[in-house]
Amino acid sequence: MDTRQLAYFVAVYEQRSISAAARQLDIAQPSVSSALQQLEQQLGTLLFIRLPKGVQPTEDAERLYVQACQLLSQMQALQASFNKPAKRLLFRLGLVKALGVERMSQLLKEFNSQLPGLELHLVEPDEPCDARIINIRQLRAGELYQSLWTDSYLLALPAQHPLCTQPEIQLSDFKKLPLIKRTPCEAWDQVALALSKANIKPQIRANIHTIEYAIALVGAGIGCALLPDFEMQKFRPDLQYRAIQGPALTRELVLAFDKNQQHQNAVKLLCEIAARG
Repeated sequence: MDTRQLAYFVAVYEQRSISAAARQLDIAQPSVSSALQQLEQQLGTLLFIRLPKGVQPTEDAERLYVQACQLLSQMQALQASFNKPAKRLLFRLGLVKALGVERMSQLLKEFNSQLPGLELHLVEPDEPCDARIINIRQLRAGELYQSLWTDSYLLALPAQHPLCTQPEIQLSDFKKLPLIKRTPCEAWDQVALALSKANIKPQIRANIHTIEYAIALVGAGIGCALLPDFEMQKFRPDLQYRAIQGPALTRELVLAFDKNQQHQNAVKLLCEIAARG
């Protein structure tokens, strides 16, 4: 019995599938099956019942799983105790507001996991930094960039609002429409300009800075707000989203950096992660 067999066993137990475990481990499925068979022979017991789809752990597998996890954790801790600490790398990343918690968390998680010793500082995009995630319109002269996401903006309305019966919102609908103004927001600036040209004065009910507050106020029925479409992925029964006819309300978010910045390898890795996303 060795740690490799135990690691394969744990993966199969958690995935409830030999093929899924093989994909997770990034190895060939026959290697996982062979290791399990060897482990079962060495222990003299059946660990999994093979089903048409996946596997079902036996009672002995349930008992082995707890002990295997403990042993593997101890082995990892033993190895880590002999590893030299990675050299700390201070990396300052400038971020504009309203980037989306889920996608930013995933990007930063992958960046951190692939760069040992990283000490990540998130700062305002106008502060000194090694790279910036910004709207492409904020690029400075001499900056290079890697595209990240393109967001469209929609109008969020309380679920029971009369305008929810319409497939899209007309500029004329903004007359006497209570609005939540969020700044800074380029989409708001574009809509405000279009309304001004149409001689429509926006009816502001609140002026805030964060998407979270905008969503809460719309849900409370205080007004409507412009929100990026990635927020639609979070289902809320108290909100409805509609496109606005007229101006194309979009933004392109990019990873911007100076070609002569000091942490070139870290920026290169961040660009690779951004390109895969």
